[in-house]
Amino acid sequence: MPVKPAIPPDWPTTVAGARKIQEQLHGQVVRKNMLGAVHWVAGIDVGFEKKGKITRAAAVVLRFPELTLHEQAVVRIPTCFPYIPGYLSFREIPGVLQALSQLQTRPDLILCDGQGLAHPRRFGLASHLGVLTNLPTIGVAKSRLIGTYKEPGVYKGDWEPLLDKEETVGAVLRTRDNVSPLFISIGHRVSLKVAIDYVLRCTTRYRLPETTRWAHKLASG
Repeated sequence: MPVKPAIPPDWPTTVAGARKIQEQLHGQVVRKNMLGAVHWVAGIDVGFEKKGKITRAAAVVLRFPELTLHEQAVVRIPTCFPYIPGYLSFREIPGVLQALSQLQTRPDLILCDGQGLAHPRRFGLASHLGVLTNLPTIGVAKSRLIGTYKEPGVYKGDWEPLLDKEETVGAVLRTRDNVSPLFISIGHRVSLKVAIDYVLRCTTRYRLPETTRWAHKLASG
């Protein structure tokens, strides 16, 4: 069954409106594992064209555990929200939802190029997308938005908790020996332990998961 999520009609255009939605919806994030069998794993990424005026959103579906490309989609739409850290989901999700709607395969899990719970209001892009689609999602970010941590060990699979106000909001995970770690967080319907496991299983020779690598190629042209 394809993913056919609709953009909510009251999609905000101001920071105040976006913050209100984050505060209203963050309590709907499911932090425990509700992930079933995974046969299809998706990646999403977003780029911008014409000096940010056009959003270029990409979605890919890979077979799991083979990590071979099964399906892909790219859409271009007018950008509807400015670039403001902490509110990137409002800039990127409209395009992502349209890209997902172009896919014929419903993914069992989505790895997002962004934050989940590791967000000031515990509602980053991965959590926002998960709540809107009710699909399991994981935040896989290349850089830290919030929190403190100890540097993890140097080998693939080594990780340390990412802490914010004494709460564990994610994991700092080494996905390849001797390379910079990634910042993993719960998006929706996946526990942190399971999120770490699937990120590692989706990562082969490179720092980034194959889902992210495929989606990034499409989003960046």
